[in-house]
Amino acid sequence: MLISAGYAVRMYPLTLDKPKALLKVKEKPIIEYVIKKIEDINQVDRIIIVSNNKFYNQFIKWNTENKGKFSKKIEILNDTTNDETEKLGTVGDLIYGLEKAEVDDDIIVLNTDNLFDFSLNQAIDIFNERKKIVNGIFLENDKEKIKRHGVVKISGSRIMAFEEKPENPESNIKSIGVYIFPREKVPKISEYKKSGKDVDKIGNLIKHFCENDEVHGCLFEGRLYDIGTIDAYNEANRIWSE
Repeated sequence: MLISAGYAVRMYPLTLDKPKALLKVKEKPIIEYVIKKIEDINQVDRIIIVSNNKFYNQFIKWNTENKGKFSKKIEILNDTTNDETEKLGTVGDLIYGLEKAEVDDDIIVLNTDNLFDFSLNQAIDIFNERKKIVNGIFLENDKEKIKRHGVVKISGSRIMAFEEKPENPESNIKSIGVYIFPREKVPKISEYKKSGKDVDKIGNLIKHFCENDEVHGCLFEGRLYDIGTIDAYNEANRIWSE
């Protein structure tokens, strides 16, 4: 499932009238790089994209124009929100997508604003071995960058502690937008929301599972660009075009 229902206000004016996922890097929308990585996973049988109402028609148009380009079936969902004040939050959109698409299976959840060159099958292998929740993690030596992410402490492969966007990170391992949930844990995501917990940031959901369940990290290596600012977008365009 790809969560792409945010409004990316930090990237205005680029994202004022276009979803961040459809911004182009090297003449190709960001989301297509992510989909290519998903298509390399044999266990995935469909791709669900959760959009908002403001950009829903743009995603429909993009999907229609690219029929036959992708090997996996793509479904576009509209969470019915129109601006930042109405947004459901990342966890809220995840739950919306799960319920609307009637998902009853293992799921992989990805952000649509990360560019990376590593294979996701490494995380799939850990998931198949452990049958537990898996969160993609990455070494980050830039303290200012790591402060903008969830920060984890691990023992072996297990994530023992998770802190969302700490002011003083106690680790240089950050959580990235790759999450795998086994089928039996999917209903617990809705239970998390019903308990009144934060549904804006998915990091807080992972923190909850770390404290109450078992979560394993998959340490990826390679290139990774979190396109959260115009500067990061410009840098990704420069690097990917080399």
